Amino acid sequence: MSELPFVSVPPGDLATATRVACAAASSWGLAGPVHLRTGMNALFLAGSSTVLRVSRTNASPAQAMWMHQQLAQRGVRVPRMVRAEPFEAEGLAVFALERIEPVAAVDWAQVGAMVRAVHQWPVTDVEGNFPLPQPERFPWWSAATQLAESADLLDKSALQGLSAAIDAHGGWSTLVRERVVCHGDVHPGNVLQSAQGPVLIDWDLVCWGPPAWDHAPLLTWASRWGGSPATYPAFVAGYGQSLVGDPLAESLAVMRNVVATLMRVRAGRHDPAAAQEAERRLRHWRGQSDAPQWKAQ
Repeated sequence: MSELPFVSVPPGDLATATRVACAAASSWGLAGPVHLRTGMNALFLAGSSTVLRVSRTNASPAQAMWMHQQLAQRGVRVPRMVRAEPFEAEGLAVFALERIEPVAAVDWAQVGAMVRAVHQWPVTDVEGNFPLPQPERFPWWSAATQLAESADLLDKSALQGLSAAIDAHGGWSTLVRERVVCHGDVHPGNVLQSAQGPVLIDWDLVCWGPPAWDHAPLLTWASRWGGSPATYPAFVAGYGQSLVGDPLAESLAVMRNVVATLMRVRAGRHDPAAAQEAERRLRHWRGQSDAPQWKAQ
């Protein structure tokens, strides 16, 4: 099994990502790219119907093409690759994908059914063709280490709240009894409702984890992130099983929120917007009754 997911670090400075995106667009005869946003990937719009995703990958970029083809064959709706091969330059890979225009609210029952299909995929079919790390080995999931490195940015109350959560739930991996192929990051930001049905995007964090890994983000989507209370029940209807009350799933749900908070705290050293969101999230860990819900960034 691999140690890192397909993508684990951002592409680097925007100037380089833009230069490589422009070279790819020129090679493919596409319109000049317009920067949309940068997270773990830099995204550009090239014309009205193509998105260029610029990535720094931990495996051969061609493996992403294989993954998309295999998922489509299993009935999992993913963005269509509009160029058969990735463009590579300066240590970066560029993928040309169809632009998905959301047309309606997401059908979460269909998303649940697609995630179930992924979980039923024999791991032997994927291993060797795409990275399959155990998610607890993701560097940013070393919560105790991340907390210690961020301690100077935290007040006593916030530090105590986060420490208590890690003490109570940080040992979640000891509860794992089963592992499956997981999408790795199932939440509303990674689903678009097309005219044909929901499209599950961003397969960079595919991993070999417990089924609860793909349930956990939705367990607190309504309570912490301001999402609809109907989202997880609809997902369950399609998936065929609820993990509400499951000790592993509940611990993972807490720990995902711990990790999400610490990532904003760390980013806030140099990013005022991240620091503002970190403060919003820390009010929850301080136990404040009026703690606001969080905003995805």
